[in-house]
Amino acid sequence: MWIFSWKGPSGFSAASTAEQVTQGIDGTGLTAIVTGASSGLGEETTRILALRGVHVVMAVRNVDAGRNVRETILKNNPSGKIDVMELDLSSMTSVRKFAADYNSSGLPLNLLINNAGVMACPFMLSQDNIELQFATNHLGHFLLTNLLLDTIKKTARECKTEGRIVILSSEGHRFPYREGIRFDKINDESGYGSWMAYGQSKLANVLHANELARRLKEEGEDITVNSVHPGAIITNLLRHHGFVNGIANAVGKYFLKNVQQGAATQCYVALHPQVKGISGEYFMDSNLAKSTSLANDAELAKKLWEFSLSLTTPK
Repeated sequence: MWIFSWKGPSGFSAASTAEQVTQGIDGTGLTAIVTGASSGLGEETTRILALRGVHVVMAVRNVDAGRNVRETILKNNPSGKIDVMELDLSSMTSVRKFAADYNSSGLPLNLLINNAGVMACPFMLSQDNIELQFATNHLGHFLLTNLLLDTIKKTARECKTEGRIVILSSEGHRFPYREGIRFDKINDESGYGSWMAYGQSKLANVLHANELARRLKEEGEDITVNSVHPGAIITNLLRHHGFVNGIANAVGKYFLKNVQQGAATQCYVALHPQVKGISGEYFMDSNLAKSTSLANDAELAKKLWEFSLSLTTPK
């Protein structure tokens, strides 16, 4: 990664780590939810936020794995505040239970980091019979965010501190299906392409961030929403592609980010004072970046919002 170490306007680069981009920042008094926190980027994000004094709630599908990660982090940071709660983003029932439990806990919520995801898996349906990548990467987070939004608003008002929502997207958003979002063919197995479906879900992440940012600004809420690309990283997301995963692990140290570098952008956007007041933007390598024209299509974002609402509203 040394060949990608030139710095952008923020003073950071693709080679910067999450620890470096949050150096000197005191997050004491803040509370964050990190989805997919039991491995990879979510685990590193949890570690760094806790290191900076943030109370982190790990939202994980596998609670035992989450507790093991928590114990490992706390061994090196005994004063860290970390809790573990169960959340399966491919199940709307699980999302609703998590949100109801969190909202009734009395905990504040300053930071929501929608980190969890699946990548380029074979065609599968979620527990709610929706194509798995769209269901997990977008719909689950869409519903979760909506259900937690009142708590985020309340916290921002009472603490007089800007709330921040960070939605993990990817440069993969540049490569969806030709029509972008296949509203009428979300569950069409015959036309399914694992990488295009991944691109579709990541495009949905940017559109979601942009439309929510617009709505919150219109309401006058002190909450920002941004999407981020972590970079090309070796994580277990490639587990469905054995050959690609093997190549990535073999050459990755020269061209790909490690997890510490991969988690940098979401930690930067979540905590850094440089990002104060910035909303509806796309970040990469801890710097502002440009997403596609499709990702910036305001009408498409509104259409996706209504479509997502229809799929997540109880019948």
